[in-house]
Amino acid sequence: MTLTKAEEYKLLHLLLDMGEMMMCSGGEVRRVENTLSLMGKAYGATETDVMVITASIIVTMKFGDGNLITESRRVESPGSNKLWRLEGLNALSRKCCESPLPIEELELEIKSCKQPANLWKFYLGSALAAGAFAVFFGGNILDGIIAAVFALLVCFFQRKISNIFPNNIIFNIVCSFVVGVLICMATRFIPTTHTDMVIIGVIMLLIPGIAFTNSMRDILVGDTISGLMRLIESLLWAAGLAVGFMLAILLVGGIAI
Repeated sequence: MTLTKAEEYKLLHLLLDMGEMMMCSGGEVRRVENTLSLMGKAYGATETDVMVITASIIVTMKFGDGNLITESRRVESPGSNKLWRLEGLNALSRKCCESPLPIEELELEIKSCKQPANLWKFYLGSALAAGAFAVFFGGNILDGIIAAVFALLVCFFQRKISNIFPNNIIFNIVCSFVVGVLICMATRFIPTTHTDMVIIGVIMLLIPGIAFTNSMRDILVGDTISGLMRLIESLLWAAGLAVGFMLAILLVGGIAI
């Protein structure tokens, strides 16, 4: 596919958009690098060098006429579990590798991948997950129902107020503290409930499991720097959760054993 000079620069910018969205949606480093490299090749680049770490993306493309262009992108948003977005971007990359889309159409397709999933599915899935985990780890049905209710509150915090915090660590501390206090107060006045089981169910929504798994995968495949950075971030996020719930338990009165 032959591109004009303006289209080449536009393509490079769009590839960085895709890479940033993938990194912020739960994609691992090697996946992002391979996807952008294949996309560049599909659009006529003779060489596409991609360097990705958790906080930065650098792409350099060389075309047949010798034109060499490069651009970097600072990735500031923390990683999350937007797997529906990652699935859409993967499908788009495969589609473009088979038959490259015009640049204008590619831009529209990337923008469409940014559209959020159905909110009712997000809230319902989170409530079912929290309730199921509470019961799975030894709680009763009432514990599961309470965990499901507080899961809706966690989802509300994630969607509405997470952006006001400077990073995920502070958000996890504040969110887990507020939710922990409310859980301890609720279970204190509701008989036959177990505070620890409810907290376990709710905390599973916030544990950075995908980020931790991706960090170990990056380390094992040779992306050591990115893997270590993500591993440290995951441990700090988990520590924030522990601190928030611990402070809530200490403040309200602790868990009966």
